Amino acid sequence: MAGSEAAWQAAQMGVQVVIHEMRPAVETFAHRTGDLAEMVCSNSFRSDDDEQNAVGLLHWEMRAAGGLIMATADKHRLPAGGALAVDRDPFAASVTAALKAHPNVSVSYEEISELPEDGHWIIATGPLTSDALSAAIAAETGTDHLAFFDAIAPIIHHESIDMSRAWMQSRYDKGETEAERTAYLNCPMDKAQYEDFIDALLSADKTEFKEGETAKYFDGCLPIEVMAERGRETLRHGPMKPVGLTNPHQPDVKPWAVVQLRRDNALGTLYNIVGFQTKMKYGAQTDVLRMIPGLETAQFARLGGIHRNTFLNSPTLLTADMRLRSRPNIRFAGQITGVEGYVESAAMGLLAGRLAAANILGQTLPDVPQDSAMGALIHHITGGADAKTFQPMNVNFGLFRPVEGLKGGRRGRTDRYKAYTDRAKAAWSAWLAASRLDVDATL
Repeated sequence: MAGSEAAWQAAQMGVQVVIHEMRPAVETFAHRTGDLAEMVCSNSFRSDDDEQNAVGLLHWEMRAAGGLIMATADKHRLPAGGALAVDRDPFAASVTAALKAHPNVSVSYEEISELPEDGHWIIATGPLTSDALSAAIAAETGTDHLAFFDAIAPIIHHESIDMSRAWMQSRYDKGETEAERTAYLNCPMDKAQYEDFIDALLSADKTEFKEGETAKYFDGCLPIEVMAERGRETLRHGPMKPVGLTNPHQPDVKPWAVVQLRRDNALGTLYNIVGFQTKMKYGAQTDVLRMIPGLETAQFARLGGIHRNTFLNSPTLLTADMRLRSRPNIRFAGQITGVEGYVESAAMGLLAGRLAAANILGQTLPDVPQDSAMGALIHHITGGADAKTFQPMNVNFGLFRPVEGLKGGRRGRTDRYKAYTDRAKAAWSAWLAASRLDVDATL
């Protein structure tokens, strides 16, 4: 995501760009293709609400900046209530095609295993930096990477789901159209079924980590087994919460827990299990997940898995314009910088691409405004966060400077979030105008 967006932004500014992509010649645990911007976990860019949600605000800022990732996501959008979900394979294919068709872009398929000495570079290696490049970065920075484990949720063939037990409904019937209000598929559990499921989950065979691995989990992508280990009710108050849903098969019975699946492609033939990242071994996954009512005969297009991600201690290693302090010709972008999520990664790519291109063109951009979502995020990773406790971070309103004169607490939250987004939009629009580098992505 980050590399694709960085290349697009720089190319749109008139800079010649070479994308170095190691896939498909060098494979990773999670990728299936050689396409750029392949989605390896969820197919969701999360909330698209640009007035009450920080990630929705980030969507708005990227669209305003002519972002390739958001334009392509809109082109391949799937019904998902208030979320922006996409048909993942056509999405990646379209991003790849747009970049290859750009007159200022070329793609070179090989692995970069050393830090380049000369030229302008952006390292945006995503969640799975190769071992060789990771070692080169660690050698240069003089410190080991921080690390965390990331997990992937299973995907199921729709035709194998028992719709006499499951039903279609978005939580709280969110969405403006019928398709959006029925973008999710729901499987209910009573208390006994939930307790049996938790028992099976806790006792299932799970992936064992290699000796010496000390990575932590990112709280926004915890495996379901880890959540269950924190308490038997954790899942029922997390991804399996039964609120905002009514089972049409038993409208008078309130489910004890509900498993939700979200459409994963435009055909509606594939559904991913929402929030069900897992480290269970493959055999155990099929046994445990088929305990879910409606999934007794489920056929899996992809089983879940877990992999080790690495990221920089960016507050220590990167400058405010995303350069590696020891090698200013190299910028970093994306998840390796310590942001978490597709949108955040792409946003850091957008900034890195513009900053690098402006430098090549001999221009100086104004400082990215801290009151924008982009600015709040880059400020956090390049100096706002405590380096000693630095961990991957999604964009959220906790990163924003307070707006004076607003009420606190739940009652004031709607007004406060609206004030954040209004201020951010004004700041971002002013920055685009002052930089005179905003572009229109025509796909």
